[in-house]
Amino acid sequence: MVELSGSAGAWGVGFGGDTLNTAIHLARAGHDVAYMTALGTDAFSNGLRTAWTAEGVDCGLVLTHPSRQAGLYAITTDPAGERSFTYWRETSAARALFELEAVDAAMDVAETANLLCFSLISLAILPPQGRRDLLALAGRVRNCGGLVAFDGNYRPRLWESPEAAARMRDEAIGLADIGLPTFEDEALLDGATSPQAVAAHWRRLGCGEVVVKLGAQGCLLPDATVCPVPNALSPVDTSGAGDAFNGGYLDARMRGVPVAEAALAGHRMAGWNVMRRGAIPPRDPAAPYIAPENW
Repeated sequence: MVELSGSAGAWGVGFGGDTLNTAIHLARAGHDVAYMTALGTDAFSNGLRTAWTAEGVDCGLVLTHPSRQAGLYAITTDPAGERSFTYWRETSAARALFELEAVDAAMDVAETANLLCFSLISLAILPPQGRRDLLALAGRVRNCGGLVAFDGNYRPRLWESPEAAARMRDEAIGLADIGLPTFEDEALLDGATSPQAVAAHWRRLGCGEVVVKLGAQGCLLPDATVCPVPNALSPVDTSGAGDAFNGGYLDARMRGVPVAEAALAGHRMAGWNVMRRGAIPPRDPAAPYIAPENW
């Protein structure tokens, strides 16, 4: 979506969205990344396509809706860097992705991916049939030998009820090879009492590799140990932190890095992100992507 960040009278225009942020981190790290969504024909949509292409993201699966536009959201942050969001996304083209005629061909391409990454927000914005279609795509990717990563990003305002969100989350967990829940989201959604309980629930539903994100406390690894963050930070802007962790973690795992080291790569990426403004800050020399000579 189009992103407004800043404060009244001094807004900056960028772009963001949880899976998009992760996709851009993976593209910046050197992976061959395509993003599947829908945009309109408006100037903002055209600007998004141009910006994503410049980041190295393949926009061949970005479909065009003839009458809808790009979604929009605004971020405001408090003195501690904690963010709040205001959304204008009800008529976004992405909501109608699976209604477009070209989506069948796009899904034929997407099912051959080595890794499909989606989130509970991906499901939240879709109508019921679109949710079924996205879950079916995850199944097709696995049937073709690819991996599926799922982030349980829960935003209550996007759902008709917590029960509907929990049902969709659980169905998605059952199709995931890599699970990236956040404890705070899980506790909000269904009252999870501990990170260990979250991990057990996700494993029980069939997700083999579960990393529970704990914010500044680090993350719970599949072996039940906690991987702490390398450094205590005073964040400038926490928007996109979990998405950056996902990007760093998945980058490392796709290169064969062990889970514990991959979690540290995720923490470093998230730490870089929260010390800069915006969900996906401009790349700079301090960005902790794995160097090509270490691939």
